[in-house]
Amino acid sequence: MSRFPETKSAQKLQKLASRPIDLSQEGSLTPKRIAEMRLSMPGFDLLYGTERVTSEVMDALYELAEEMQALRKMAAMQAGEILNRIEGVESENRSVLHTAMRDQFEEKQSAPVAEEASAMAKRELQKLEGFLSKLEKEGRFTDVIQIGIGGSDLGPRALYMALQAFSRPHRRAHFISNVDPDDANAVLDSVDLKKTLVVVVSKSGSTLETLTNEEFARARFHKMGLDPKEHFIAVTGEKSPMDDPSRYLASFYMWDFVGGRYSATSMVGAVMLGFTLGYSGFSEVLKGAHAMDQHALTAKPRENLPLTAALLGIWNRNFLHLPTVAIIPYSQALIRFPAHLQQLDMESNGKRIDKEGSPVPFSTGPVIWGEPGTNGQHSFYQLIHQGTDPIPLEFIGFRKSQHPTDLQVHSTFSQEKLLSNLFAQSIALAAGQASSNPNKFFPGNRPNRILLADRLDPFTAGALLAYYEHKVAFQGFIWNINSFDQEGVQLGKVLALKILELFKAKRTKEAPASFPLGEAYLKILNEKR
Repeated sequence: MSRFPETKSAQKLQKLASRPIDLSQEGSLTPKRIAEMRLSMPGFDLLYGTERVTSEVMDALYELAEEMQALRKMAAMQAGEILNRIEGVESENRSVLHTAMRDQFEEKQSAPVAEEASAMAKRELQKLEGFLSKLEKEGRFTDVIQIGIGGSDLGPRALYMALQAFSRPHRRAHFISNVDPDDANAVLDSVDLKKTLVVVVSKSGSTLETLTNEEFARARFHKMGLDPKEHFIAVTGEKSPMDDPSRYLASFYMWDFVGGRYSATSMVGAVMLGFTLGYSGFSEVLKGAHAMDQHALTAKPRENLPLTAALLGIWNRNFLHLPTVAIIPYSQALIRFPAHLQQLDMESNGKRIDKEGSPVPFSTGPVIWGEPGTNGQHSFYQLIHQGTDPIPLEFIGFRKSQHPTDLQVHSTFSQEKLLSNLFAQSIALAAGQASSNPNKFFPGNRPNRILLADRLDPFTAGALLAYYEHKVAFQGFIWNINSFDQEGVQLGKVLALKILELFKAKRTKEAPASFPLGEAYLKILNEKR
């Protein structure tokens, strides 16, 4: 297999990128183009006529996917082959099987590794169903607090906020992630602890921020005269320090073959979402994710939504040399979804070496950011429309709102206004506006695309989550990087522990290991003002 820049298709794309289509030119952006540059699967349409691509560019991109064996690698991932590794150097050396967490809904032949992982997930789901049924009969709890950080917080929190419209009556979730004590205090002050469950999530059972916040919460329960064991649930690795029935009401397991940022459909999200949505509601999330897993695995390249989105991203990143991507959901319910996608994409594809351990001679993961529309239109869209650097956008929209109640104001409904703004921004960014007044000139050629779904419900939310997981994975496959480790988060942790030793030593008068740079910061911190 050739390396990414050496492929015939990449060299062809390099030439095509020297003169990309000018969408601001009269006759370039037409109704015919919008209609033809569309991919569909049940419940979803990907509209990419506002990207700076032609049929020739798309042909070369699909050739690139074939040369880099993107679909074969997706099949290998879902079969449980060991993809989380770097050849020739120490690495995690694991399978990548977040898809097995939701592979519960059809009888089919699977590879033995994936089948075993699916069976393990099924056992935990059955255990969860029984536990939730018991809670329902007892009727003791109305609230749940999830304590976790990174993937143990972002994905589950994004899904909960996306699906609050479908929560069961008198079921609320809250989240403590930051080790900032103000975060924990604010959440603990907002609930009746007698009616609150606490789900503590740490695969290793040793995540410092999570264990600190757990003890913070336990102290509050003790202060209220409550036994934490009757309220606390562990989601952790089997036989980890947290797998301790003397301290937890129940324990649910997670495994090394599911990375944190890919874990929202494992027990990491299942306990909290099962409590708030009901077990059947969480099952719909799993079904939606599984449907997208199967689409990514089996759809032909030119019909494959996440693969096509990945290729468009590679065109913008590697050939048009655009370093950021704004993900803009036209849905207030997805307010925390871009934050989850920041971790998913930037932790996965923020890599500078390939899978053979060699530095890559090209750009990999872009900077991901975003906020919901239409709010962003009154904030950062000025820079997107008329700033000096084009910023690609990925819009997410829905044909119908979650709630049935809407109001006609000035002859149109709110959902119609929302969608009108979405389509208008897409057109305006691509086509721009000519004007003799330079202040009113819009250059256009701001590449963007729209993922349009029917309605944001549990099934759709699961599919949307998996769509982005597979988009990111496909890009990693094509770049030949390891999208499934995260060594970049470790160095800061090690140095933070050294600085914590300095804080501790000041209090206990013990002699810490020398760390002059840390000591310099503490000296500034302790100066009298």
